[in-house]
Amino acid sequence: MTDQKPMILVVDDEEICLAQISIYLKELDYKIVTATNGQDALDLLKASPYDYGLVILDKFMEGMNGIEVLTEIKDDPDLRILPVIMQTADTAPEKILEGIRAGAYYYLTKPFSAEKLLSVVDNALSLYRDTRLAREQLTHLKESLNRVDELSLSFRSRHEAREMTALLSCAGNLNMAQEMGLMELLLNAVEHGNLAITYDEKSQLIRDNQLEAEINRRLDLPEYADKIVTVKFKRNCKNLTFIIADQGSGFNWEPYLDMQLDRINDNHGRGIAMAKNMSFNELQYQGDGNVVHATIVIH
Repeated sequence: MTDQKPMILVVDDEEICLAQISIYLKELDYKIVTATNGQDALDLLKASPYDYGLVILDKFMEGMNGIEVLTEIKDDPDLRILPVIMQTADTAPEKILEGIRAGAYYYLTKPFSAEKLLSVVDNALSLYRDTRLAREQLTHLKESLNRVDELSLSFRSRHEAREMTALLSCAGNLNMAQEMGLMELLLNAVEHGNLAITYDEKSQLIRDNQLEAEINRRLDLPEYADKIVTVKFKRNCKNLTFIIADQGSGFNWEPYLDMQLDRINDNHGRGIAMAKNMSFNELQYQGDGNVVHATIVIH
């Protein structure tokens, strides 16, 4: 991965919608690529799978519809971790759930504002960028780390979470979907665990593009300065296990294990469900939610 920004692919069979979204995205300074049908979109993605960082996909199109395109993306190992924002005018709960179950990481119901779109896009690209950067770090140690059966690590910040993801990915030989899920769990432990950033606070911070600044501010406060996240990695002949523990006050984790309709238009809040459904074979929170066990079955 180079320093070049990933491209955003916008797929819609209505030219006016493509133009409107492109205008909304103009201020982000990303290269915008458009496609007017599902097959053209897939051709573009498969020709350069690592050049794209996000897909904004209309659900209802002539020919191959959005669900069919999304299914193809999630079935392709080179494209599976691409975040996909599904957009639709159909607000029926069962139709929205159809897209979520097919793998849509974000869902926007039309009409949506430029602010809403930009907020969701920025968060999706941030996670994808962190995961790609983590994959590039420490790769020269991969052969040696593949022989490590146990690791105990600790960290405090978002930057360090990315470094830990890189290290653990090398040790466990993780694919990008597994890395992304692990990254989500580590970031949650920092942001919502140790630094006590609430769900609503994070929503507003993302909208204001102030999340990173607020994380750094809280890291310097006396009440958070000594708090760490610990990660224990264990390998046996059957499983890889990651035990992640923070020092916060815990949270009600059960609503976040699956995609919820009341959060589909939010600019975050899907990480745990994604980790459970796409990254790990088993995901279990313990106690007040300060400790999570994530397991990958070795095939």
